[in-house]
Amino acid sequence: MSLTTPAQRAADIAQERGTPEREERSWLRLTEIFFSIQGESSFAGMPCTFVRLSRCNLRCTWCDTTYSFKGGERTEIDDIISRLDAIGCKVVEITGGEPLLQRPVHTLMSRLCDLGYTVLIETSGSLDIAPIDERVHIIMDLKAPGSGEVDKNLFANIEHLKPTDEVKFVLLNREDFDWAIATIEEHQLLDRAQIIFSPVHGELSGHELANWILESGKSIRLGLQIHKFLDVE
Repeated sequence: MSLTTPAQRAADIAQERGTPEREERSWLRLTEIFFSIQGESSFAGMPCTFVRLSRCNLRCTWCDTTYSFKGGERTEIDDIISRLDAIGCKVVEITGGEPLLQRPVHTLMSRLCDLGYTVLIETSGSLDIAPIDERVHIIMDLKAPGSGEVDKNLFANIEHLKPTDEVKFVLLNREDFDWAIATIEEHQLLDRAQIIFSPVHGELSGHELANWILESGKSIRLGLQIHKFLDVE
């Protein structure tokens, strides 16, 4: 695995980063829709349809979905829902990129909830989660130092988490692990949501991270991105 260099990150940021949209509209900029196995979170192993939206305001060093930073197809929300109905899976994850950059994502999520879908959203934790429909299951990252984006964490989001939501830490090394443990303790995260520690694939051994979790004595879930072991999307 090759990590993004500082020069590459700076160039990408200058070209592609955006700010949250204020415009309400009937379409979203879509990278892809695909049906697969949920690879992480408490839904790991479950069939799930993924809606990957375009654009991201962060440039994490270990990001594995950089193709979603650019482009994307302008797609009506009605068309997205029709495609999901055709697939027929009632578990849908909205991901990116950073899906909260596009304001109409809230309309999409609420409509899907109204239609009986179980809706998950995976978000970086850098943007306000307060407007998210309370029926949506939030999987929120907190970026550790190894991501290069630790200063973008919006810790005020913690106040808006439900006990059923999840906070995910993607960890590159022991420094990241120690930072995550300190963050959990400082913000009493185990009392607020489920916690997941996931190793950067190909960089940190899942076995090693498992041992660290056991040594910590904390109720933390180990997330191993099983879709990568299965070689599926």
